[in-house]
Amino acid sequence: MRHIAIIGSGPAGYYTAEACQKQFGDEVRIDIIDRLPVPFGLIRTGVAPDHQSIKGVSRRYETTALTDNVRFVGNVTLGKDASIEELLGLYDAVVLATGAPNDRPLEIPGADLPGVTGSAAFVGWYNGHPDHAALAPALTGGAVVIGNGNVALDVARVLAKTEAEFQGSDIVNHALDALRGATVPAITILGRRGPHQIAMTPKELGELGELERATPVVDAADLPSVDDDATLDPGQRKSVTHLRNFAANPGDKPIRIVFDFFAMPVRIEGDGKVERVVVERTALGPDGSAHGTGETYAIPASLVVSCIGYRTPPIPGIPYDDKAGRFANEEGRIMPGLYAVGWARRGPTGTIGTNRPDGFAIAEKIAEDIGAGSGKAGRPGLDTLLASRGVEVVTFRDWQQIDTAEIAAARAGSPREKFVHVDAMLGARIP
Repeated sequence: MRHIAIIGSGPAGYYTAEACQKQFGDEVRIDIIDRLPVPFGLIRTGVAPDHQSIKGVSRRYETTALTDNVRFVGNVTLGKDASIEELLGLYDAVVLATGAPNDRPLEIPGADLPGVTGSAAFVGWYNGHPDHAALAPALTGGAVVIGNGNVALDVARVLAKTEAEFQGSDIVNHALDALRGATVPAITILGRRGPHQIAMTPKELGELGELERATPVVDAADLPSVDDDATLDPGQRKSVTHLRNFAANPGDKPIRIVFDFFAMPVRIEGDGKVERVVVERTALGPDGSAHGTGETYAIPASLVVSCIGYRTPPIPGIPYDDKAGRFANEEGRIMPGLYAVGWARRGPTGTIGTNRPDGFAIAEKIAEDIGAGSGKAGRPGLDTLLASRGVEVVTFRDWQQIDTAEIAAARAGSPREKFVHVDAMLGARIP
C-alpha cells in the first residue's frame, strides 16, 4: 500500500489526487491536508464571484473527494499541527500543492500607505477568505489597479458593478454592502507596456463593455497599427480588437475604467493614506521591455490594488527559489519523498486546467520513486499525531454540512453566503 499526503486542496491538489488514484488504483491512500476547514482553494476564494461557471469544476473534485481512498483533512496547519519532517516520516510521498497565495510585493515608495493592497487580499476580501475578511478598502475616490492581466480586470469589474449586476454571484455580504455605498468615479488600469503585451483574455475584456454604469476608455494613440495585429495569436488578437472597439466607441456612463498603457507607477503619495499615484511614461525597447522616459504625472486615488503576481510562501528547511517565488524543484521533485505541483512547482502561471496534466506528471514521478510503498504508517499515523495535539480535524462530510449551511444562508439570487470566519465554519457542523 502507498500512502500519499497532498498539502493544499485547490485544483492542483485534487488533480494530483485523481492522478494518483488512476496511477495506483486501490493500492493507495491519499490524504489532502488543508489549513482551512473548507476545500477547493482558488476555486472558492480566487475565482471572481460573478464567474460561477468556472467554479463548477469543483464538482469534479467532489467526485474524487468522496472515493474511499481519498480523504480531506481540513483545519490542519502545516508547521503548527504537523511538520514536513513528520509527514515525510508517515507517508511515502508528500506533495506541496499550496499554490501561490501571497502577493508579490509592490516595491515602490509609499507602497505601505493605508489604502494600498495586493490583489490576493482584495480578491480574498470580496470572496470571503478568512485571512482577508477584515480588509476595509477605501471606496470613496479614484482607484488605481496596477497590472495588465485578468486579475486586474476582475478587480476593476467588481469595483464598477451595480448591486443588481451581482445577482447570481457569491460575493460575500460584507463586500456587497461596502460596494453598495462606494463612490469610485474612475478606475485606472496601469500597464507598463502596451496593448500587444497584455495578458487579458477576450471574455474578461469583453465583459467590461457590458457594464451598466461603467464604460472602458482606451486612447486610440496607444494602439499599434491594425496591420501589426496579424503577429498576435488568435486570443490576443480578439483581446486587442476589444480595446480597439473601446477606443472607437467611448461611452458616457458615470464610471470610467481607463486603460493607461505605457505607464509605470514610481511612487504612491499621501498624508497618512493614499492620495495619488505618481506614474512615469514608458517606451518599449527593441527587446519589448519597458523603460521610463522621465515624463511623470499623478493620478488621484484613495485605493491602489496591485495585481502584479503572486508568490508561494516558503517553508523553513525546504529549498526555495526566491526569484521565481516558488519551491526549488526539478520537474516537481524537491527532495526524496517531497514534491511540488501546480503554482507551488512552476510559479503562478497557467489556467486552472493546466494543473491537471501537471498532477498526472507528478503522479508518474511518484510511481517511479516509491514503487510498492515502504510500509509507512500513513493515515492512521497522522490521526494519532493530530489527536495527540488536540487538533479538530474537518472531514469532507463535515465540509458538506458547512456547504449546506452556506447555501441555506444565501441571500435571494445567490448560490451561497460563505462563512468568513473559521469558528463559524466549525460551528456549522452537526455533531
